[in-house]
Amino acid sequence: MKVWSGYIASFVVIFCVCFSFRQALGEPLRVVIVPQKGTPFTNYNLGTCAATDGSTLRVDSQSLFLNGRRWFPIMGEFHFARYPSNEWRVELLKMKAGGVDIVSTYVFWIFHEEIEGQYDWAGSRDLRQFVKLCGELGLKVVVRVGPWCHGEVRNGGFPDWLMKKGWRLRSGDTNYLAKVREFYGQIARQLDGLLWKDGGPVIGIQLENEYRGSGEHLIMLKHIAREVGLDVPLYTRTGWPTLARPVPPGEIFPMYGVYAEGFWDRELVPMPGRYWAGFHFSHLRMDENIANEMLGRRQVKDEEDVQVYPYLTCEIGGGMMNSYHRRLKIDPEDVEAITLVKLGSGSVLLGYYMYHGGVNPDGKLTTLNESQANNEWNDLPVKNYDFQAPLGQYGQVRPHYHLLRRMHLFLHDWGEVLAGMRSYLPESRPIGKSDVTNLRWAVRANEQGGIIFVNNYQRLQPMPAKSNVQFKVELGEQQFILPNEPITIPGDVCFFWPFNFDCGGGIILGWATAQPVCKSDDAEPIIYFRSIPGILPVFAFKIGPKLPILKLNKGMGNMVTNNGMVVVTVTNTGPWVAFTAVGSLGQRMRFCVLTDKQSLRIWKIKINGRKLVVYSEGNLYAEGNTIIVTSTNASDFMLGLPVDVRVRKPWRRIPGWNRNVHVDAHVFNWWVTEVEPIPESNLLCKVQLVREPGLAPKVRLGQISQPVATQPREEDFQFAGQWRITVPPHIPWPAVDMLLNISYVGDVARVSHHGNLFIDDFYNGLPLEMGLARYLNSIKEGVLDLLILPLRVDAPIFIDPRTKPQFSPGIPQLCELKEIRLSPVYQVKAIVQQSRE
Repeated sequence: MKVWSGYIASFVVIFCVCFSFRQALGEPLRVVIVPQKGTPFTNYNLGTCAATDGSTLRVDSQSLFLNGRRWFPIMGEFHFARYPSNEWRVELLKMKAGGVDIVSTYVFWIFHEEIEGQYDWAGSRDLRQFVKLCGELGLKVVVRVGPWCHGEVRNGGFPDWLMKKGWRLRSGDTNYLAKVREFYGQIARQLDGLLWKDGGPVIGIQLENEYRGSGEHLIMLKHIAREVGLDVPLYTRTGWPTLARPVPPGEIFPMYGVYAEGFWDRELVPMPGRYWAGFHFSHLRMDENIANEMLGRRQVKDEEDVQVYPYLTCEIGGGMMNSYHRRLKIDPEDVEAITLVKLGSGSVLLGYYMYHGGVNPDGKLTTLNESQANNEWNDLPVKNYDFQAPLGQYGQVRPHYHLLRRMHLFLHDWGEVLAGMRSYLPESRPIGKSDVTNLRWAVRANEQGGIIFVNNYQRLQPMPAKSNVQFKVELGEQQFILPNEPITIPGDVCFFWPFNFDCGGGIILGWATAQPVCKSDDAEPIIYFRSIPGILPVFAFKIGPKLPILKLNKGMGNMVTNNGMVVVTVTNTGPWVAFTAVGSLGQRMRFCVLTDKQSLRIWKIKINGRKLVVYSEGNLYAEGNTIIVTSTNASDFMLGLPVDVRVRKPWRRIPGWNRNVHVDAHVFNWWVTEVEPIPESNLLCKVQLVREPGLAPKVRLGQISQPVATQPREEDFQFAGQWRITVPPHIPWPAVDMLLNISYVGDVARVSHHGNLFIDDFYNGLPLEMGLARYLNSIKEGVLDLLILPLRVDAPIFIDPRTKPQFSPGIPQLCELKEIRLSPVYQVKAIVQQSRE
């Protein structure tokens, strides 16, 4: 084995040296595009695809079709029962502003029938009201009905009473299937009139989850679902693991996933197994890392009929939970990179798990979290299901919300074209985890042109810059070499570039070294681009009879003719028009090149039926004629709006804000409103030490195979340090919430009031953040109790090395409350007074 390992290592070194030599010679990286001929597969056994209003949803083996046009949707997971119902509306609007088209949600059986025969569909468990609200807001829904779900819930979602029946669960046991029919029937009643065929938002039903038995069982579940009234266009399943016996082609759509790293692994090291593969472009859809505690480490391959189905995903990791034995810190760039890799690898539906975090509801009989004490694989927090998601468990907007939103903007404007493009991999590709020399890239193309995807980023692995990079795309008789001169791609970046890109109006962009973000819907549209850090934005247009007339605005860069191309180099990036092109059809198209940071502040929202491109430092969402801007920074309330749009007081226009830019280059008028920061004196918390921490008990190992550390028992918390925190009794104006940031070092933290647990946390080096607005009515005298159980030096748990605390010699444990801080969440509405219809 050592001999073979040596050969393999030598081969990788030789291959990488050869690649580096080719780069040193300046040879372009090459990919050959061979458009595939033939008729796509369409013989699917779907439910009703036509809605009462005439809308249609159909599928072929390449993509989905909405109303006869290829559709590239974004799907985000949000568990309605893990979030207060009175807050659903705002959170769904934030998801929509983030680019989500479809909300996916689990129906956890134990949440709704914890006691046999007693169904609970009230309050935050009200599936009907949640789905109805999604429809009102223009969001479609995929309902994951189980009956087994996982989702880090007790018994995977099965009620305890079902577990005690002695039946063969997740099988053809007639008693079990009778109960499943009853449960599905309850769901069908909740969704009555809300299905796609009725003009409702529910377009899909996911059957089971991570099921590895016979496909016949999934077909039986599909039959039951349809018989009780769950008639939808799409029936789906998780594409992992491989089924013992396959489902007949065209019956149930497999959906795939990828995570940057997982809490479930048994190893106590960073990035075990093959998580690195999620950062490499590949046409393998199956992922071997998901649920490997249950399924084991295994060599995976796609099922034989994989090409019958479009490449759909449902579990691109929007973050990651912390289990007791593995505490992970997911970086925003981790999520961006694995998403871009899926996009470049051919996915035609980006589905995130989770897109929005939540908090477990209280159970009637037990807690509702997965736990080893219940003979399950992992210990998860009792309440916390934040998942480090783009939107947190208290609605916090995280950096990767914007990184993903930027990608979603592109897909909303050009997804129809991209959905019809296949993925192609280059001749030279990375070999294995340690190959950081080969550039990771892929192409999606049709017979006219396409997109080059580049990922020079990997979690916990600094990536070197790649010098002398130039791409050569051979597309039939056409050949594209870009850019015009070899460049250096910086380390730790990911992006995509267009070639032979149809901008509309007869304007064809030969290639660009900038990433398209979105396009305005104006009579003279503006295309917004992202400038890649460290790479000069260059745009090339082919010289010929259909060459657009180009006008470069003063002070924006330079324009030259080079190798049969007119090449525009933009040196002045910002929210203004760099140059204008007039196409062969007379269409004027304006080009705006933003810095990387600025491109994350561009939004596209619908106001009074019109889609507006808006610039905002604060976070925003829209409803009706109103833009709602929120931020924890009182100075973030400035909006860039199209020049024909006005907003009412208290917003006022800033005249001449772009006075150094020629008037022809103006994109936005700038509006500002003053938000008075809440005085620090009103944001103080009184903190009182009630009990010094004792010596925490030794951490125990679980009883399941491949045992890992188990979370503390209730009696262990008598050794926790205890603090009493007094918070302000109300949310001071103009804030709408206050985030309580608890910076600490320890093993487990719990925040409660009079014994009622609000939130808990397995320490991963980051502060515990808690929104106060939803709790203030139930907190008497504004008092919270904080428990911190000490972290033992000998605890067999993994904490990200970047955040793991250092133990001094001879110190057996750490327990420290470092800081308590309140962060107001400010909100101001901007009512649009004038907007062209």
